[in-house]
Amino acid sequence: MSATAALVERPPPRTRGWPRQRIVGYALVCLWIAFGLGIVSYLVFAWNPAFFAKYAPAYLQGLGVTLSLVAISMVLGAVMSVPVAYGRMSRNRILSGLAYCYVYFFRGTPLLVQTFLVYYGVGSFRPQLSEFGIYLPVISDGLTFVRFTLWDFFKDAFNCGIFAFALNTAAYQAEILRGAIESVHRGQWEGAASLGLHKLQTLRKIILPQALIVALRPYGNELILMVKASAIVAIITVYDLMGNAKLAFANSFDIQAYIWVALVYLVMVELLRHAIEWIERRITIHLKR
Repeated sequence: MSATAALVERPPPRTRGWPRQRIVGYALVCLWIAFGLGIVSYLVFAWNPAFFAKYAPAYLQGLGVTLSLVAISMVLGAVMSVPVAYGRMSRNRILSGLAYCYVYFFRGTPLLVQTFLVYYGVGSFRPQLSEFGIYLPVISDGLTFVRFTLWDFFKDAFNCGIFAFALNTAAYQAEILRGAIESVHRGQWEGAASLGLHKLQTLRKIILPQALIVALRPYGNELILMVKASAIVAIITVYDLMGNAKLAFANSFDIQAYIWVALVYLVMVELLRHAIEWIERRITIHLKR
């Protein structure tokens, strides 16, 4: 036997039996299974057809409001995140500082506080907001022009929720986009420049396709977090899924109102998670051997 072989240590023996970590793990799994079975049993034995027939349409309507709120906020946040991410990567200290302050504020403060600042704070500037407006064409017994002001937008709680959510998710999406772009090796830029490609062409055709693969999972996590955080708007009188659950519980004092809404949120999150994993498998198929 050579000296080198003698110095090689054998791997530690495989743990047998029931160590403490395994016992704790199995106990927690059993606890969650028992909790889930308890919820299912309660829903089965406490089934109330009258409650379901009365409030199911309201839940469906609230689900539509929730999906609309999340979709619009995510799209607006994605558009707003582009200039913010550009500012974060800029060499201009003023531009970079402003973008950093924006991201620092909206990532460092609770979304609930931001929603309250928009919903209750903007109302303090109603006279000023009423002065800024534009005339838009409206078809009602003919074409007429109606003046819409900023106050006409912010006086609606749903619009305030969209505004607050878009500002919040734009900060997170900007950091996701910045991190994804910076994860692409610098040699990609240099190689594209050697081929005579403009920086915009390089970004659109070479950098972004690679960066979006890296950013897909964080974007998916942000979407899931926005779906769960959308329940906040129920506090500002928006009758989304959570808002209708609160109304149902206030009228019936039946805890099923919250159990059912929790299950709906859980189903939405699971559907989104599986959809994101499917998309990730499809766009990274060339990376698997």
